[in-house]
Amino acid sequence: MDRLRVIQWTTGKVGKLSTRGILDDPRLELVGVYAHSDDKAGTDAGTLCGRPETGVQATTDIDALIALGADTVIYTPFMADVEHAVRLLESGLDVISTNLFLNVGGIQGDTKQRLADACRRGDSSLYVTGVNPGWINTITAAMTMTAVCRGVEMVSVAESANVSVYESAETWRALGFGLPHATPEVIEMAQMWLSTFHDSVQRMAVALHHTLDDMEFFIEYATAAETVDLGWLRLNKDTIAAVRAGWNGKANGNTVVQSNVAWYLTKHLNEHLEFDDDHYHVVIKGEPEVQTRIRFIPPETWGNHEWDTMTAMPAVNAAVDVAAAPPGILTLHDVGLASAPAGIWLNERA
Repeated sequence: MDRLRVIQWTTGKVGKLSTRGILDDPRLELVGVYAHSDDKAGTDAGTLCGRPETGVQATTDIDALIALGADTVIYTPFMADVEHAVRLLESGLDVISTNLFLNVGGIQGDTKQRLADACRRGDSSLYVTGVNPGWINTITAAMTMTAVCRGVEMVSVAESANVSVYESAETWRALGFGLPHATPEVIEMAQMWLSTFHDSVQRMAVALHHTLDDMEFFIEYATAAETVDLGWLRLNKDTIAAVRAGWNGKANGNTVVQSNVAWYLTKHLNEHLEFDDDHYHVVIKGEPEVQTRIRFIPPETWGNHEWDTMTAMPAVNAAVDVAAAPPGILTLHDVGLASAPAGIWLNERA
């Protein structure tokens, strides 16, 4: 079969791993790489992602990338650029994004209209897979589990994680970690950072045919019972070391979709917060009730940032399905459930 010609857009923590995913997928051909910084321009894609050289060099020249006549862009920058996205879509490139465009207010209002117009002009598609929990809400909301129910009252997705594997002191300080208590300003910042989960609730609601009339944010903190030194971040005793927070999506006054997280840098806490050994606990309250738990077990070779694989691969594995979908801003219903090409890998390696 003809391979999809793919451009990787940036090679940061997630982009490095999605580049590997493109190279590993026999259905895809890496033809271009966009470099966010000048110092990466001219560097081989293999060098940038820890693989042998590919012959594909990163560039900051957007016109040159568009001129390649590729099919798809895997879009993974930390900060979205609407102008870039519009140019790509107008040129006819499908864009699959792990970025939720939150730095420009999300895909809504004027931003959504601009992106939709660009899709129409280019006969192209935009599909947002998102960061975790993007993958888990895709599985839940795409009816794969609700399909067994004759009635559904609520779908909830709970994430529980020891986040000490994510070495980003800036992230945890922004959420209030290390402070003696949460101020209103910290809670406001946390709400902004956790807007990715706001997006996941909305995406699930759309897939479940709900029209939400309210989105309710909730948050609670716990403090460290002893000083914790992670090497890259130090938390003094009695400062914030764990958080539970999330969003309730409401329709007709009832919570119908919920997404929440319980994150901790230590379990030695002064206050009691519930943590799960499993990474996800999905509950569908209905007839019948459905519960499932998911635990990720990484290989011993993984470093801390290899966990970003679970953000990168849903985008890479969706490329073929997005190419077959209609133009426009796509939802879960349009794309369906992406999957890894396991059988193709098996035959290639035989």
